[in-house]
Amino acid sequence: MRRSKEAELRRVRLAALITSAAMAVSGCFGGKDDDGGAEKSTGRAPGVHGWTSSPCDLLAGASLADGFTIGSTADRADPEPREDVGEKGVRPRYRQTRCLVDLRDGDGAYWKLSTSAAVYESAEQARRAYRVSRNLDQVHGREPRRVHETAYWIPVDGRGRPGRTLQLWNGDLRLAVSAYGPYRSSEHEVREDLGRIVENAARLMEDGLRSHDASSPST
Repeated sequence: MRRSKEAELRRVRLAALITSAAMAVSGCFGGKDDDGGAEKSTGRAPGVHGWTSSPCDLLAGASLADGFTIGSTADRADPEPREDVGEKGVRPRYRQTRCLVDLRDGDGAYWKLSTSAAVYESAEQARRAYRVSRNLDQVHGREPRRVHETAYWIPVDGRGRPGRTLQLWNGDLRLAVSAYGPYRSSEHEVREDLGRIVENAARLMEDGLRSHDASSPST
């Protein structure tokens, strides 16, 4: 009897986590910032986005945070459409483009940055992929922190490098940006710069991939 009750409690907790994550994606989740204050920022209006074989060019010459300079970069772009996990036999198609970046701070220490952009055939497909990502992060205890109604971040570890990953959904685009501090640095030491780097990189990538002549995407 005791085991049965414990199993039922686990199922209830898991269902609650998934429900709260889905509410966050739809804008019903009133998340809080790092200091415990209510989040009031909003995401950019949905846009239509295109694929590029040179995503690192979208970051060229940018100052992602005070004192940081961009070093070597590497594009990882595949023009062939990929299939995502779908529902009811439907497999959404998208094209992915990635950028890997070496960063150096004002003290000469090396940081890492990576971006991964997936452009789907419709906004609804991208929204679902974002929702699934957040659900999984929530269920696995990664504690997504809300940036605005269509973006969140989680702390990550890069083999001794404290890091942060930001996930964003905008129209037909799902974007992931990860940054990692120097080896053996503490999360407390690098958290502010990590936040600036991922948010500024995400803003530049989204704007660079956006078609500024197109109307809002249909779902």
